[in-house]
Amino acid sequence: MKLFLREHALLLAVQIVQFGAMLSIYWLDGYRDLPTALYAVFIGFFFLGCYLIYQYISRRRYYHRLSRPLETLDESFQKLENHPVSTALEQLLHTQYGYYQQQLTAVKLQQEQHLTFIDQWVHQMKTPLSVIELTVQNMDEPEFASIREELERMRSGLHTVLYMARLRAFEKDFHIKPVSLPKLVNEVVHDHRRLFIRSHIFPEVQASTPDITAQTDEKWLFFMLSQIMNNAIKYSAADNTENGRKITVSCYLRGMDAVIEVKDRGIGIQASDLKRVFDPFFTGDNGRGLRESTGMGLYLTKESADRLGHRLELESAAGEGTVVRIILAANPLLTGV
Repeated sequence: MKLFLREHALLLAVQIVQFGAMLSIYWLDGYRDLPTALYAVFIGFFFLGCYLIYQYISRRRYYHRLSRPLETLDESFQKLENHPVSTALEQLLHTQYGYYQQQLTAVKLQQEQHLTFIDQWVHQMKTPLSVIELTVQNMDEPEFASIREELERMRSGLHTVLYMARLRAFEKDFHIKPVSLPKLVNEVVHDHRRLFIRSHIFPEVQASTPDITAQTDEKWLFFMLSQIMNNAIKYSAADNTENGRKITVSCYLRGMDAVIEVKDRGIGIQASDLKRVFDPFFTGDNGRGLRESTGMGLYLTKESADRLGHRLELESAAGEGTVVRIILAANPLLTGV
């Protein structure tokens, strides 16, 4: 109704001016029969009102369509009244929809080609990286230590890109089975042993019981815990005090849930950054000072946890360290609960 009134506001104004001008002409010409003049104006407004009512009723769907935004693209094909303006609007929407679909298809094809190239490149880079690692792993000269460090950074980056690619087709790349959480934690810690040694960080693994098991995907959980461990080591190493040289990884039960907790005593996270730590590419104040920060680690961890039905908890304070928990539904038959 508001759109209809706005469209015909000029018509109403013109009609009022027109009737006023006609009455003025008759008045100046000496015609003084006011009731007859008012009746003529009434008849004019009556026919104008009938016209406007007919216009609104016959084009009500048209004005309703224009007054609210489209919720889906399929609404572009809704049938309107058989009026010239309504038909022209339908044709315009159909043409625009077709043009949009062409553009969207072209962009999707370009994106898929780019992602396919990246995926192939990542797999191709893994082979020369493994060869270089085998070449330098038994060389103890100091100059090879920095090479091994950079190789580990490259491997971590390639794994991140690879898991980003896998995340696009997550439903085809996971397998749920009982996983021993203490065993998995020890494997992750062992996988990061060189990074612990190089960063002068001491890992401490704690498990309330040695047989805590949960239904999950072992590969994805390993990746999630690795991302959290990388962050813990990175931000612990940034703390120059002795207090920050320890990371505690715990496995325990909380009610019917199994929990993996990674606690560091590093530089912590600013309170203003806590709400955004799971956003993609967000590095925060701490990440800007570290060149290897990409802002994707916690984002991929959160995405993986959500798709596996797990939960993440994060607590942190600047200068006091960070605690990240992965909460999984425990299997009572295997945990003895």
